[in-house]
Amino acid sequence: MGIFATLARKGTPAEAGRGQALPPGVLEGLPGRFEAAGEALVSGCAVEPACALVGRDLARDGVDLGEALSGLRVTYAMVAGRPPALAAVEALALAWSEETLGYVHQLSCEDPMTGLASLAHLRARLSEVYREADQRGSSVSATHALVVVELPLLAGVEGREGRFGRALWQVRVAETVRLVFPGSETIGQVGVSRLIVVGERTELLGRKVVALSGLLEGLGGPVRGAQVWIEGLPGGNDAAASLLDELARL
Repeated sequence: MGIFATLARKGTPAEAGRGQALPPGVLEGLPGRFEAAGEALVSGCAVEPACALVGRDLARDGVDLGEALSGLRVTYAMVAGRPPALAAVEALALAWSEETLGYVHQLSCEDPMTGLASLAHLRARLSEVYREADQRGSSVSATHALVVVELPLLAGVEGREGRFGRALWQVRVAETVRLVFPGSETIGQVGVSRLIVVGERTELLGRKVVALSGLLEGLGGPVRGAQVWIEGLPGGNDAAASLLDELARL
C-alpha cells in the first residue's frame, strides 16, 4: 500500500507524451495517472517521458511500485494489446525510486550510500549550535562556520550511467572531506554538486580548506575545479537557516 500518502487518484493527464486522443471508453478505463502514457502509445510517440512522470506522481501519492507497474501493464494491454516495453518499465520504476528516495532522504539523518547528512539534519545541527551558544552566552559567528565544497563539473556527468557515476564520485568526495574533518563536524550534501561542513572556527580552519582543495583536485575527473570556501554564520538561527537554504538552491 501507500508509502507516504494514499492511493493514486484520477488526475489531469501529464503533458508529456500527449498525442492522438484515446477512445472515450479506453480513456475512462485506464488506471489513474496513466492517461498521458496511453495517449503516447496510441499516437506512436515516445512513451518513456510520460511513464517517468507517472512514476513520480504515483510515488508522491503513496502508491507502491508493484501497483504502479500493474497500472502500466493494464495500460499497455488496453491500448496496445501487449506487455509493457522494457524501456517504459525502466522509466517508470527509476522515476518512482528517485522520488521515493528523495522523500526518505528528507526524513532521514543521512544518505545511506554516502553517509552524508541530509539538508534537514544540517538545519537541526545548526539549531543545536545556536542553542548551545545561547546557553553559554557566546556568538556562533565567532565559534563556528560553514565550509562549502562546490563541484561544478559533477552535475554534468551524463549518459545512461550518469546518476550512478555521480553517486560513486560523491562517495569519493565524502571520504576525502572526512580525511580533513575527521572530528565532530557535521558533513552534509545539498544538491548534486555541493557539500557543506558545519565545524568550529579555529586557527586551523583556513589550512584545512587549502588542504581539502588540493586533495579534491587530486581526485581528477568531474571533481576537477572544485571550489572550497568558508561561509560565515550570521548572528541568529533563523538567518542561518535562510543561508543554508540559499546555499542549497544555488
